[in-house]
Amino acid sequence: MDQELARQWLTTALDEARAGLGEGGIPIGAALYGADGVLLGRGHNRRVQDGDPSLHAETAAFRAAGRQRSYRGTTMVTTLSPCWYCSGLVRQFGISRVVVGEAETFHGGHDWLAAHGVEVVVLDDPACTALMRDFIAAYPALWHEDIGEEA
Repeated sequence: MDQELARQWLTTALDEARAGLGEGGIPIGAALYGADGVLLGRGHNRRVQDGDPSLHAETAAFRAAGRQRSYRGTTMVTTLSPCWYCSGLVRQFGISRVVVGEAETFHGGHDWLAAHGVEVVVLDDPACTALMRDFIAAYPALWHEDIGEEA
């Protein structure tokens, strides 16, 4: 995938992450793009705001995209390496590519996805990394709850 296009699409996910933080939630954002480059859906982690443990950024973007006949050729763009739950969503529905803003603060299932034929692009974006580092430092208990670990 073209790095310039990947970074452009990451902007949408990063805007979503910042919106989530502004709502008092966990700053992870995602966007699902069609094979033709059209934005299908976008969203952010809403676990805190809605009290729904299944509302991760990737699932929010997936839901916002609505029903698609096929997800082949689509790209999930996320500010943070997808957890196992969201990695499973990508595999289950045959999403072809995942663009990861950063995998330094959390290394999710993107290696597993790559091993199963999903194209994975890790951008190591400094803005994504700084957003998560600052959040984890300020709200460690909430972060550990989100990733399913004891603080």
